[in-house]
Amino acid sequence: MISILAQERLLGFTLGSALTGFVVLEQRKLIRESVADRKSQSVDQSQVREGIFGKKYRMEFASLWNKAVDQTFEPAIQYLSSRKW
Repeated sequence: MISILAQERLLGFTLGSALTGFVVLEQRKLIRESVADRKSQSVDQSQVREGIFGKKYRMEFASLWNKAVDQTFEPAIQYLSSRKW
């Protein structure tokens, strides 16, 4: 038989994995939608000249990346904060 402590850890791991999978899929969906929205908007000449590695693109990507990381790890940070880590 599995001890209660092992069962709790297994349950925590399973729920954590499921939550992480859900969050990752949702973030990918949001990123995909934001990219599709940007493509549907008209492209002006400055964006064409700037290219994919231009400053504006890097700033937008950094912002989206930071938002995704914040939303992904927010529950873990709140949990650790409540445990006084």
